[in-house]
Amino acid sequence: MKIRCITLLPWIAITLLTRVALGQVPAFDITPISSMIKFNVTASVPIAGSFDKWDASLTFTSAEATSAILDLQIQAATVNTGSGMKNDKLKSTDFFDVKQNPLITFKSTKIIQTSPTTFDVKGIFTIRGVSKPEILQLTLIGKGTGQGTITGVMAFDRKDFGMNSGIPFIRIADRVEVDVSLHFKQLSGPRVTYKE
Repeated sequence: MKIRCITLLPWIAITLLTRVALGQVPAFDITPISSMIKFNVTASVPIAGSFDKWDASLTFTSAEATSAILDLQIQAATVNTGSGMKNDKLKSTDFFDVKQNPLITFKSTKIIQTSPTTFDVKGIFTIRGVSKPEILQLTLIGKGTGQGTITGVMAFDRKDFGMNSGIPFIRIADRVEVDVSLHFKQLSGPRVTYKE
């Protein structure tokens, strides 16, 4: 019995330390109901819309704001421009190619605080199976309160991702802007610390 207890001690210690460590990092929830992901492209006929289904997570490896990892996964087939014709074209192989590539994703690789409430979020953006580094510029509303909104924009060249086609009778710019507005609430852990 003694030998068995001694053998278990390291495992008990590791479990307790892991629980303590987990309690030392902020944990957040992003609420889709009061959040949105939108896009717009300059064109001879306005092309703008949103996505009806997506997931976002914000995790931390420490209490420092720059340790955050932002992960976005968008269901490409849920694109909604308010026009069935535009939606179908965007879902096609000329643009999102949703059958072969159902997800549009962004995963942060580094976060740089550029002012008390703004951040440059470097990450890997993937659309239609092509992945490239991009920067999402974010502004934090509700800093230090445990809840608020992250708003931001990322611009990319659609042709860099193989979207070289156009839409008949519509002139489309190459630059696409993606706007995010993510409402967050802290669930547990210490408050996030920021550079002032």
